[in-house]
Amino acid sequence: MSDIVSKVQELTRHTYGTWNRQSAWKTPMLVTDAEGIYFYNADGKRFIDFSSQLMCSNLGHKNPAVIEAIVKQAERLPYAAPGFVTEASIAAVEALQSVMPESLNRLFFSTSGTEANDAALMLVRQKQAPAYKIVSRYHSYHGSTSGALTLTGDPRRWPAEQARYTIQGVLYAPDHYCYRCPFDLTYPRCNVQCARFLDYLFKEEGNVAAFIVEPVVGTNGRIVPPPEYFPLVRRICDENGVLLIADEVMSGWYRTGTAFAVQHWNVTPDIMTTAKGASTAYTPVAITATTQEVKDFFEDTFFCHGHTYAYHALALSAIPAAVSEYQKLMASGLPQRTAAYLKEKLYALGEKHICVGDVRGIGHFWGFEIVKNRKTKEPFDVKPDKLTGKALMTGKIAAEAMKNGLYMAPWYDTLVIAPPLIITEDQIDEALAILDKALVVGDKEAVETDAPLSKSAEY
Repeated sequence: MSDIVSKVQELTRHTYGTWNRQSAWKTPMLVTDAEGIYFYNADGKRFIDFSSQLMCSNLGHKNPAVIEAIVKQAERLPYAAPGFVTEASIAAVEALQSVMPESLNRLFFSTSGTEANDAALMLVRQKQAPAYKIVSRYHSYHGSTSGALTLTGDPRRWPAEQARYTIQGVLYAPDHYCYRCPFDLTYPRCNVQCARFLDYLFKEEGNVAAFIVEPVVGTNGRIVPPPEYFPLVRRICDENGVLLIADEVMSGWYRTGTAFAVQHWNVTPDIMTTAKGASTAYTPVAITATTQEVKDFFEDTFFCHGHTYAYHALALSAIPAAVSEYQKLMASGLPQRTAAYLKEKLYALGEKHICVGDVRGIGHFWGFEIVKNRKTKEPFDVKPDKLTGKALMTGKIAAEAMKNGLYMAPWYDTLVIAPPLIITEDQIDEALAILDKALVVGDKEAVETDAPLSKSAEY
């Protein structure tokens, strides 16, 4: 074991740890295997993957059908330049037509959600010129390149701005964050002001090209909109000539119950981006899907975009197999059943622990917002704390759970509960028994009040 530790430490000396101070990148866990909803470290210890790694391993680990498809493609043709067509790209397009919203049938393939959003940015700025401004939201994450990171509202954008690594012309709108309403209003008396404000913003700015939004907010809270939100947004975008971009990188691929989250509200965006679950994370692949109207603009206009790995044959080979596996899984009824079970159990667990201020989510996509005081909603940590190296309460709770075999991704204010769609009721019970004990860490520092648990996923 000491030899393994020394090898890991030697690796960290030669590599950069992502989204972190490098002093914290010293002895990360060596993962040696994974299967189903579990992964294993070098000691053979088993961990429940309660966040699907980075909310991407939707079908769990070692799905044999997806692995077989990748192996066959590797043996046949791993790569061809994107100026060629491959059988893998033909099969991927055919498979996607069976699952994508009908009007979003013009596709560009890349290798990450970041690249998918960069492609969307390029498309709208060319098509909508001279309008060029993009409106995003404060509780959002859209990627790590200069373009996608500028679209991001969370604190990772701040160091990028310092480094002049951002682009011009991006604005941020208030969120549909009912637990901490930016307008200090209460649903439904609020009249969904978070959506209606967009009309004022678009008209005052006058040259807005697009509005980009995660239909269910991902990293920054698993925030589910009120039912009126997206129909209002669609109407306001149409009235102002603004294209609507749905970032389904995290919320897509049945994570919320429907193939793509925006379908819950019967709204179709002009552009949709997705990645992660498209290959159940077995290959790096991403999709930027547009309407025919968007593509028509480029019939005689130079499409100024591409990558060496665009339409990568090996990456695309996972898509048809994943689509088939999702369809079989959803037909079995298991995800629908466990989603209802998970919701019930999470509400009960949240009631029990005073450090849980709000429980929100949908499908297999949930968040516990951790607070010091339920009555005042005082948080343990705020956005700037994420960048300082401070020990965050969410991190402490997640670390305690990890000791007992449960992996959850923590953010500065929430715990990410997003298990693979293949999880069973017994496995949910196993996971929540560990989380139950870990939440005591937060309870010890929280203030006892008579305030009830907020359930802002319910409207």
